[in-house]
Amino acid sequence: MPLPRPWPWPKPYYTPYLPVPDLLSSKALLFSTLSSPSHALLVDKAITLLKFHPNHLDSLSSNFSPESASFFLLKSQFDQTLTLKFLNWAQNHPFFDSHCKCLSLHILTRFKLYKTAQTLAQNLALSAGDHTGSSIFQCLKDSYHVCNSTSAVFDLMVKSYSHLNMIDQALNTIDLAKSSGFMPGVLSYNAVLDAIVRSRGSAKLSAEELYRKMIGSRVSPNVYTYNILIRRFCRVGELEKGLDCFGEMERNGCLPNVVTYNTLIDAYCKLGRIDEAFGLLKSMSRKGLQPNLISYNVIINGLCRQGRMKDANEILEDMVFKGFTPDEVTFNTILNGYCKEGNFHQALVVHAEMVRNGVSPSVVTYTALINSMCKARNLNRAMELFEQMLSRGLRPNERTYTTLIDGFSRQGLMNQAFRVLNEMTASGFSPSVVTYNTFIHGHCVLGKMEAALGVVQEMFEKGLAPDVVSYSTIISGFCRYQELDRAFQMKQEMVEKGVLPDAVTYSSLIQGLCEMRRLSEACDLFQEMSGIGLPPDEFTYTTLINAYCVEGDLNKALHLHDEMIRKGFLPDVVTYSVLINGLNKQARTREAKRLLFKLFYEESVPNDVTYDSLIENCSNIEFKSVVALIKGFCMKGLMHEADRVFESMVKRNHKPGEAVYNVIIHGHCRGGNLRKAFNLYKEMVHSGFVPHTVTVITLIKALFKEGMDEEMSEAISETLRSCRLNEAELAKVLVEINHKEGNMEAVLNVLTDMAKDGLLPNSGKTAYAGG
Repeated sequence: MPLPRPWPWPKPYYTPYLPVPDLLSSKALLFSTLSSPSHALLVDKAITLLKFHPNHLDSLSSNFSPESASFFLLKSQFDQTLTLKFLNWAQNHPFFDSHCKCLSLHILTRFKLYKTAQTLAQNLALSAGDHTGSSIFQCLKDSYHVCNSTSAVFDLMVKSYSHLNMIDQALNTIDLAKSSGFMPGVLSYNAVLDAIVRSRGSAKLSAEELYRKMIGSRVSPNVYTYNILIRRFCRVGELEKGLDCFGEMERNGCLPNVVTYNTLIDAYCKLGRIDEAFGLLKSMSRKGLQPNLISYNVIINGLCRQGRMKDANEILEDMVFKGFTPDEVTFNTILNGYCKEGNFHQALVVHAEMVRNGVSPSVVTYTALINSMCKARNLNRAMELFEQMLSRGLRPNERTYTTLIDGFSRQGLMNQAFRVLNEMTASGFSPSVVTYNTFIHGHCVLGKMEAALGVVQEMFEKGLAPDVVSYSTIISGFCRYQELDRAFQMKQEMVEKGVLPDAVTYSSLIQGLCEMRRLSEACDLFQEMSGIGLPPDEFTYTTLINAYCVEGDLNKALHLHDEMIRKGFLPDVVTYSVLINGLNKQARTREAKRLLFKLFYEESVPNDVTYDSLIENCSNIEFKSVVALIKGFCMKGLMHEADRVFESMVKRNHKPGEAVYNVIIHGHCRGGNLRKAFNLYKEMVHSGFVPHTVTVITLIKALFKEGMDEEMSEAISETLRSCRLNEAELAKVLVEINHKEGNMEAVLNVLTDMAKDGLLPNSGKTAYAGG
């Protein structure tokens, strides 16, 4: 839904019109009410003491009342120092009531002491017992003129309500101010917008509705308004709406700031659209904005989440080159990225570099490293890191302890796990459901199902309710040890306790049934799962596909494969291995190959697919299809997959031909892996092949761009040596002269012209990645 166009001018504050006699009489009335002789005498004494003997002011506290305090504030309202001294002394005394606080807000706002005023306003909002904000508004309105105030005091009150998430009171204050002739400004609307976005949908009014209300009141949005809306859209995954808001912002002449860009970059990264995020980062400089450390950290985080550690390090280098110093967030992000991909050595290198750069590793840093060591089953190193953390004076948190407990439990080392638990409780942390689930898993790994059930019982005794993970872990354990009756009893128990089974619960039961060759019951459970609206996951489908393959029913297996793709699940390496092995066992190799080619051309390629099944069944003629397969990978930028097909060919003694070399060299040039491209070029020449002109020029251009001068010179020399035609002599001389002079643009132009004129070898049409 498009947002309404804002008014092109801001609406200024204005004071509601009141007849002068009324205004004067209201002031006179208030002063006459408050300025009794006793109040006047007390206030004069207080002023004297504040000026000369402030420590003696407590002697007058018992004489002060709300009325005398109000009279003091009105009398001293133009003396900032005196007012602040009085407020510091009076605000904790019982006589300092809501009326006194309202007077103080007017005075502090007029002095532009907004932080002090906001602290007092929030205290007023919490202590007044006013659930609508109407009483406070009326008090502020009644004392408005006597304090020579401005409507900024209402903005301040709205902002204070918003900071306290008292959204209804904030909105009511805006409405009351408008109906009384005051005009709340953009500050008020921004504060409430931010509170609504922070409330994550619990507010009665949506952010878009308030924005429309704001525009309807002729209040122009500013950069903060748009940033709040963009943040709201991005938070709920509605990036396109965020981009629409970004476009509207620019059309209305409101310049985005770094926060705007960082919000959108982060949204792109969270959706896995890293290249678009990077494009937005680069566009900032064109708009006169420089990225900040947060901008780079967001991009690095996005790359690490995708496992693109090489790219993340390149961004890190660029960031340092531009004068930014990596902070704890930067290092922790890179370190976490290495941990997730299992590169524990490099994670430790980053940790050491972090310390060298003067950035102190935090509990988050050590917990990530400990977790990575636990996953690598290196518990000794995990404990060393734990001790190192303690020696640095860092206090482990609940996640640190739970990570260690999980590490020991997964290896069945329950005594060590319990020792960590004891240390955890001694440090003041209570085990959570997650902590107990690690113990349940550990007992199940050891086959100690009764001990696992004992942990569940202990959870109940401690007032903790086991969750779906607790029950599913036990069900999986019973299935693993073929105690299916007890597994189904546990499923019934969890339902009775109000815990609904999830896809993992059903998948474990289906797998248990399939392993006992009870395929019919497994299919019934599969249907039950779908019937309650619980979509099967990849594991569920693969389990059933494998069961059908074991039974020899390949048609049903293939039908399930097609169904899982239709429902948006991408088969993984296990699924395809199951299907291909099943097909090969029945001598249906043609279908096995067709399935692999379908995977390569139409679907995402699983990381761990091996190509032996494809290569071993290919005749020499069918290797033409393999060339096309490599070309397809190169065009999609899937160079890792292209390399593995290429290596599988070599392993099975099928020598790659000219076309294969041209395609894969061109692909690596496009992908930026120039070392690999150049090595393949040398291998190709050494094998007696002449690279195609397009391949050579692409390689030379890429080497020149990356500053790989030695390799570029070798490629140019090899290219010129391969020219045999007399007509090429002049062009060769031109290339050599320009190359020596360092004029690479001229070199590339001459080589291109030579190719067009057919003076370079293999200038004709062939298969290459760019074609």
